[in-house]
Order: sequence, then structure tokens, then C-alpha cells
Amino acid sequence: MNLKTAALAATLFAAAWAAVPAAQAQPASDTMGAIKQRGYLLCGVAANTVGFSLPDSQGVMRGIDSDTCRAVATAILGDANKVRFIPTTAQNRFTALQSGEVDMLVRSTTWTLGREAALGLEFASVNFYDGTGFIVKTASGVKSVKELDGASVCVQPGSTTELNLSDYFRTNNMRFTPVVIENVEELRSAFIAGRCDAFTTDASSLASFRFAQGTNAAQYTILPEIISKEPLGAMVRKGDWKFFDIVRWTHFAQLTAEELGMTSKTIDSFVDNNNPEIQRFMGKTGDLGKMLGVAPDWAVQVIRQVGNYGEVWDRNITPMGVQRGLNNLWNKGGLQYPPPMR
Repeated sequence: MNLKTAALAATLFAAAWAAVPAAQAQPASDTMGAIKQRGYLLCGVAANTVGFSLPDSQGVMRGIDSDTCRAVATAILGDANKVRFIPTTAQNRFTALQSGEVDMLVRSTTWTLGREAALGLEFASVNFYDGTGFIVKTASGVKSVKELDGASVCVQPGSTTELNLSDYFRTNNMRFTPVVIENVEELRSAFIAGRCDAFTTDASSLASFRFAQGTNAAQYTILPEIISKEPLGAMVRKGDWKFFDIVRWTHFAQLTAEELGMTSKTIDSFVDNNNPEIQRFMGKTGDLGKMLGVAPDWAVQVIRQVGNYGEVWDRNITPMGVQRGLNNLWNKGGLQYPPPMR
């Protein structure tokens, strides 16, 4: 999908959401109870990034963030389709969650101390370990960020990227001219049009941008330096620990399933397995679902309908040519490490 098509799809999706009555999006101290009563999950996403959240030609939201939403909806309601995706921006995403417009936020949002301590919000899981990167036009001949002294750089305001950019250039005694544009489609277009020498954001989003160029991808080069740590994940309102638990453990269930070799296609074959860990996962023993306030087979349904973490990655991220790296399981050299489900 090219950027023009993607932008149109995202615009149409946003317009469709605008027609939903505001009364359906009210804050609640018991988010899980509100979701069950309402019958669907309200999930804040970007809705404009290939691989993370972007409506396809049929209007179906696709991406790793979208699938995180679907997994939580499945755990609570037993149906991956019972989720409504609400487009948010870098500027309004936290307000949308604080106000109750959305139940959770999964929008390539970085876990930081300031965000967790000052916003009344909490990070429940990390679905993508990322870092700030830079992309330039290949014809520029630039091979390293260190060659960007004095360059103009396109960056989105209100993001950790903006702070990382400033910190990096100051630390390395380099100068730059920021080209600050809130709308990400306009920001990408500004870079393509030559209004800035480089474009900076999460490396995963840069890969998404380059992938979306199709046959023109070779015209753009992602520079090798990663200048920050960007653990991206799901945010919820602080203090609603029952909902926090189900969001966190849904992610861990997807990791555990991959660790145990369970996939959406093979999950049913594990029903009679006598491994105690698998029996707990399947809801046969241990009352894990009861502890979380969901159905005994909640984890089984998540894997059956959405897939394990590896499946979600392969479906959404692998086509962009991004290696799992830090996002591998802990026993394969990565950081994804699920605590015991017991």
C-alpha cells in the first residue's frame, strides 16, 4: 500500500469513527466491567503506520498494535472482532486515554518515567523494543548520523523522538534545524518533497515508511545508528489494576504460547497434553482465568483467534524486512520474557 492510499484509508477510517456517539466513550473506574457491559473494547491506535496500525483496502485495521488490541478483546470478551479502533495523534493520545475516550492505548508509545509518573497512566506491556533512527534520501550520499551536522530534520512534536533528537545533537556538538509537523502523513510528505534533509522517528516506523514506498524504496536509506531506547507498548489508566493485569498477561500468554510451540493452527492439539504448564495455560487446572476475571480458556482463545507473539510479528513486521532482534524470546537472545503462568 503506498502512502497516498494509506492516508486516504486512514482518513476514511477516522471519519467513520467520528460518527460513533460520544456517550459510548466514557471513563470508568472498572474498565473491564465497562467493556463487558458495552460489548467491545475501545482501543487507541495511530491508524497510519504500516505494520503497526493501518486500515487495509477493506477498512480492516492491520498491524502489531491492532493485534495487541484484538488479543485483549479476545481475553475479555472471547471475540477478537469485538474491538473498535480509535485513531489518535501524538498530541491527543494521552488525553484520549485519561478522559476515557479509549480503554487502552497501543500507539507506538514509548515507556518513560515521566509518562508513567506524571500522567496517571501505566504501561502494561512492551510489544516492540525499538529505538530512534534516521532516514535520508539515498542520493544525498549520507551514510551516518554524524554527517548530519547543520542539516534540517523532520520530526513530530510531542514525541520522545523530538527530545532524543535534541539530546543527541547537543551531546555531539552538532547543529540542526527542526522541521516540526504534527500530522505524520504531512511530515512524511515534507521529507519526500525535500523540505528536510533527514526524517527521524522510531526505526520501526522508518522501516514502515520505506516499505510503503514500494518500487521507490531504494531511494531512501535508513542510517545505521540507533540513538535511544524506545520500549513501545500498551498503556492503561493507573489504578485500574484488574484491567492492567489482563492487558499485561495477555501479552505474556502470547509469549508463553510461542515458547511452548503453540500456534493458532496447533493450539487445539494441546488440549490433552499432560504437561502441567500446558494444562494451566489451557484452563484445565490452576484457575488462572478466574483470578483474572475472565473465562477459563481465555489464553486458548487469544492464541486461536490472534496467534502467538511470533505469528503476530511474522504477519505484520517480517514483510517490512525488520529482524526480530531484541524482540526475540529470551531463550533466543531477545528481551521478550514471560513470567510463569501459575
